Amino acid sequence: MPSNVTDSATAAQGVQTGYSIGEARFVRNLIGFGGPESVRYDPEQDVFYVSNMQGYGSVQDNNGYIAWVSAAKPDSGAVLVQGGVNGVRLDSPKGLAIHGDTLWVADIYVLRGFDKKTGAPLANIDFTPYGAVQLNDVAIGPDGTVRVTDTGIIMGTAGVKHIGPDHIFIVGPGGKVSTPAQGPDLHQPNGITWDSAGKRWIVLSFDRLKGQIAEMPLDMRTRKVIWQSDVVTQLDGVEMLPGGGIMFTSWADKSIHVLSNGKERKIIEAVPVPADIGVDTRRHRLAIPLSNLGRVQVWDISALSARK
Repeated sequence: MPSNVTDSATAAQGVQTGYSIGEARFVRNLIGFGGPESVRYDPEQDVFYVSNMQGYGSVQDNNGYIAWVSAAKPDSGAVLVQGGVNGVRLDSPKGLAIHGDTLWVADIYVLRGFDKKTGAPLANIDFTPYGAVQLNDVAIGPDGTVRVTDTGIIMGTAGVKHIGPDHIFIVGPGGKVSTPAQGPDLHQPNGITWDSAGKRWIVLSFDRLKGQIAEMPLDMRTRKVIWQSDVVTQLDGVEMLPGGGIMFTSWADKSIHVLSNGKERKIIEAVPVPADIGVDTRRHRLAIPLSNLGRVQVWDISALSARK
């Protein structure tokens, strides 16, 4: 197993960063990553996929990679896709989504598709003709179409700077791209997921001044804010919970939150730069990529998943 994926039997695995103030329980660290940004669980293979930026998020250096880690045996894993190897282009991968055997990944201006089992490249859809600045998260709709958020930010040596414009794209059959939503009213869209129970899209705002969670219909033509905060801002990852709760991350307060029945609460605090989370639905475990620390934390959320 490559050393840049996990490093078995080290003390660092048991060192807890962050603490629970709710139903979550710390399990372990997965260490040795290179700027992990997104985690996606694949129930078919029982693995986590982890995207790794390997540097600043807007740099086109072709050294990003995607790893897989066994959810059952977290010390087992490997690199699935490596930028610059076998003709593969992968600069700074972020959001991940799985559709069939295709693993979709947002890579600055390009949406790339890879075979989730072999890592073979399947598709490259260039969004520069549509004015994309920073493709960030990816999600699959109930109709099989792909949604991609463009946060409109530059991530470089000067930090994170918003330049806009902001977009939400739809990729339909044949790779056809449309832009149903764009402009400053999106407040830097980042995390996105489909709420199957509510039959709506949930979209998070990365705006550092106004944290918002919005709902949008399948066609994404309208946007309604269902929660907002001037303190809990720079929202990133989002996952739906079985009871209908919305679990999300905030860079601003370094925490994991849950919004349920209109009420928001923290469940984990003191996790620096928590990015695009993933949930192991078999074991009810939350995986939190901590880009600046080069690790993914695993927390047990069984009690949270059972809560209505």
